[in-house]
Amino acid sequence: MSFKKVLLSQCLGLILGLSAPFMVYAADAPADLPAVAETAVPKESMFQAGKAYIAKVSDRFADTVTGKSEELINRAMEVIGVRYRWDTELPQSGLDGSSFVGYVFKDKLGFLLPRKSTQMSRVGKPISREELQPGDLVFFNTMRLTFSHVGIYVGDNKFIHSPSKGTSVRVDDLGSLYWDKRFDGARRLDGSDNLDESERQELLNEVKNLKRKSRSL
Repeated sequence: MSFKKVLLSQCLGLILGLSAPFMVYAADAPADLPAVAETAVPKESMFQAGKAYIAKVSDRFADTVTGKSEELINRAMEVIGVRYRWDTELPQSGLDGSSFVGYVFKDKLGFLLPRKSTQMSRVGKPISREELQPGDLVFFNTMRLTFSHVGIYVGDNKFIHSPSKGTSVRVDDLGSLYWDKRFDGARRLDGSDNLDESERQELLNEVKNLKRKSRSL
């Protein structure tokens, strides 16, 4: 059964409207995904099973980010110096603010994030500046637009990002005058989201495209 069919049937169809976690493995569905029952199952049972599945995926994603935050940061550091280039997704071509963050998470953890920083600001749970831990996402208002820029917190009040045209991936201080004034909030990725259905479908389509490309290699 395809990843898309399993995910949609178990997390969108069987859970009585309860939204599935947007975070998905770029390679395939989790190996321990329970099989879809072939016989009729009471709706209450399906609802409980769906809640348990979502909790499992969310917990695993949170554990992955927490347990591999050092590896995540190290991978991000390896991209330092890559030039800023709008609307590209690979370091060889350059990376803009959101594509840098998306590339690091997909390359290191195998997870897909939405393409735009404004969409990224609706995933995971909001946290205060005092709660920041390495691997959290930090957002800024750099274009007179909320959540118009995003970076990855690396600890010691520093974050790594791809700032703007004419610059490259670098580490900056949250306490600096420019970034402190424009700080717009932070999110901790825990497998949850409040994306709308079209945005979630966009991610599922990206997974499908990745699987198609991998088969052609």
